[in-house]
Amino acid sequence: MLAESLQYLALRPEGTYVDVTAGLGGHTGAIAARLTTGTVIALDRDAESLEKARENTAAWAERIRYRQARFSELPQALEALGIRKIDGLLADLGVSRYQLTEPERGFSLASSGPLDMRMDRSQALTAAELVNTLSERDLADLIFRLGEEGRSRQIARAIVRARRLPDDTLFLARVIEGASPRTGRLSPATKTFMALRRAVNGETEELDALLEIAPGLIASGGRMVAITFMSLEDRQVKDAFRNLARQGRVRLLTKHVVPPSRDEIGSNPPSRSAKLRALEMA
Repeated sequence: MLAESLQYLALRPEGTYVDVTAGLGGHTGAIAARLTTGTVIALDRDAESLEKARENTAAWAERIRYRQARFSELPQALEALGIRKIDGLLADLGVSRYQLTEPERGFSLASSGPLDMRMDRSQALTAAELVNTLSERDLADLIFRLGEEGRSRQIARAIVRARRLPDDTLFLARVIEGASPRTGRLSPATKTFMALRRAVNGETEELDALLEIAPGLIASGGRMVAITFMSLEDRQVKDAFRNLARQGRVRLLTKHVVPPSRDEIGSNPPSRSAKLRALEMA
């Protein structure tokens, strides 16, 4: 949703913007290309993705500052750059294509790889530790709460019975499929993998931190754009934005979610679940 993101950010050529999910640099580069004396800070917790973003945005490097940091570390990242206020912030909460397509990162259920799922590989906790150490009840609760998986108990039971699991994503996917046979287009393991990824990376807590921190960093008239891909995250964003609007701190630019265009869905099928929301600071 590049065009929609740029539209709602309403970029000023001299402005200061933050892309808190730089990924491979697509949005970062598009923002930088529209600046003159302005700056975009490319933030990502994944050092490897950030390095690829640096390579992909080399043409606008003089307008970009790259920082490895979590959402909760945004104030410190800006302080280190001498920045007190920004004119806009973009958060695209989809998983990086690099993470999904590199088997060694352990995010993909379609390729054999280690049960890793860490966005920041310097942290200790991995998906392998969760599936091999959590109790059956705690694992079921995690899969239900973070993945909205209706068959969480059956899946957790199957995972616990298969312990100790080989450190392999395909093996885990097969265990899950054995407990929850395919009924549609998506793999039965999709929601469980999503829940494990969100738990490993503390994604719920980090998004809460961003939604609390960001309004205090964006200047009056500045804007925030958030793109989510699952209902749990969209509810987090919607509730936070509405609370800010009730407090009179922001003006909602999107009364309802903005979906991707039909053309984008046709050329990029994974975008079909994207939902965009935007606000402007009072």
